[in-house]
Amino acid sequence: QVQLVESGGGLVQAGGSLRLSCEASGSIVSINAMGWYRQAPGKQRDLVAGITSGGNTNYADSVKGRFTISRDNAKNSVSLLMNSLKPEDTAVYYCFADVLRSDPWGYHTPRRAWGLGTQVTVSS
Repeated sequence: QVQLVESGGGLVQAGGSLRLSCEASGSIVSINAMGWYRQAPGKQRDLVAGITSGGNTNYADSVKGRFTISRDNAKNSVSLLMNSLKPEDTAVYYCFADVLRSDPWGYHTPRRAWGLGTQVTVSS
């Protein structure tokens, strides 16, 4: 099993900042990409930012220049620093990790693991 635990969500005024963190644990052989999606009420879940094990990043156009993703490979963790927050950033943010996991029979299988989500609310 692989678990992702998120932290750092909350309520902030427009223009403020928040940092989200996520740490993966469990039967992990390696992790390729990690990152964050978000889902606002009544909308689909969209990619916010991702980062590979080599440090390559990609961002949604709507957050470029405001959000910064970083990663600590030794800790299997990823963070998202969100600056200049806007009301439209309000959503549940989900951490993901593309892991190669080890099962009880010794096989290594790839899967995408998800966190339970953390609420980010930006007031105007």
